Amino acid sequence: MSTLWHGRFEEGPSDELLAFTVSLGFDRRLAADDLAGSRAHVRGLARAGILSDEEAEVVLAALDRVEEELRTGVFQFEPTDEDIHTAIERRVTALAGEAGAKLHTGRSRNDQVATDLRLWARRELTGVARRVLALQRTLLERAREAGPAYLPGYTHLQRAQPVLLAHHLLAHGWALARDVDRLLDCRRRLDVSPLGAGALAGSSLPLDPDATAADLGFAARFENSLDAVSDRDFVAEALFALSLLAVHLSRMGEEVILWSTDEFGFVRLDDAYATGSSMLPQKKNPDIAELARGKAGRVIGDLTGILATMKGLPLSYNRDLQEDKEPLFDAVEQTSLGLAAMTGLYATMTFDVERMQQAADSPYAAATDLAELLVERGKPFREAHALVGGLVRDSLERHVPLAELVEAHPELGAEAAELLAPGRSVTRRTTPGGAGPDAVAVQLERFARRLEADAERIGPEGDGR
Repeated sequence: MSTLWHGRFEEGPSDELLAFTVSLGFDRRLAADDLAGSRAHVRGLARAGILSDEEAEVVLAALDRVEEELRTGVFQFEPTDEDIHTAIERRVTALAGEAGAKLHTGRSRNDQVATDLRLWARRELTGVARRVLALQRTLLERAREAGPAYLPGYTHLQRAQPVLLAHHLLAHGWALARDVDRLLDCRRRLDVSPLGAGALAGSSLPLDPDATAADLGFAARFENSLDAVSDRDFVAEALFALSLLAVHLSRMGEEVILWSTDEFGFVRLDDAYATGSSMLPQKKNPDIAELARGKAGRVIGDLTGILATMKGLPLSYNRDLQEDKEPLFDAVEQTSLGLAAMTGLYATMTFDVERMQQAADSPYAAATDLAELLVERGKPFREAHALVGGLVRDSLERHVPLAELVEAHPELGAEAAELLAPGRSVTRRTTPGGAGPDAVAVQLERFARRLEADAERIGPEGDGR
């Protein structure tokens, strides 16, 4: 059995070695990027005079043929194809003959796979960012539709103060905006070409890594060949950004799970985005939301796995780095599926505004407004807090309406009791970024502008990034 290293060995690899080390089952998704890197390398070899123009044309034509065979599914993999790089090079050599055998000149699988993975990550992280943007646009649309609707805001999962529903939805939107920032920051840092670093030390051949970097659309080429082939910081960073995105989707999912229960009753799920029970005919289950919550643990596991793999590796390349791809592929796939499903879930669910507002209209939710009214009248906040807290306790223990106690209190009175009227409290939140109508109107405009700016930063579909 012939291998890429057969000249050094008298015997071929054992079946056990191949079974344990083969990566073709998962790295074949790098095929398009491997072909792109190989084309750039061929053009670089031609510029260096290592390949004649005619040879370069033959090899490039063979790469095009391989691409077509892979696209149509007629490409025949062989037992010796331990990875996608081996498979493509084998087929190119078969098609292009002696010229094809020159394809790997000045290149190692070490810089080859690092280049492929950066190309893949650059494109796929851009795709994830676009999917985040789609979810944010849905949140913005639902926030605009919500108008003056309000619900309880919670701390410690206890009702705290009323907030506009639009404000609540945009809270998730701004968290997702930070995810977009992280994804694009990671994309910027990984936009460096390792091609030309060779196995670890570069090459004695007159290669031009700057030219191949430009050819592949990278912003720069590597500065240090040892670092270039061993660096997987971008994988860890991408996995962190994806993990935190998954955590945000999980929090959104947990909220939908709570809100769709009979106990809350704040939302009703669309049939197309819910499931039923095989035994309980009355059930409508929030499976998308539950899986958004559950998959977060899986993506976090992807991150911790790559960090554990990287932590003890000496320079430069080690085969352990083969374990960088599956967690990255998995995290991108799971977050992408989750984003699409959650976008549909939020776009189609129905808010029970009446139920929300009834839950928010408890007079106790306006306790802070009473304390702030006393502050406006000159009372220190801590004293005001204690006074209102005492009235709340008295109301609960004696089963006397809070409004009655407030109106009768000499430091409060009828004006203060009016603050307990349904819907009144939410209108009093006036500070920038707050939950009241005027502040939320400004926030809606600012969020819409942020989405426009992020769409420009992400770039249009089909720009190659």
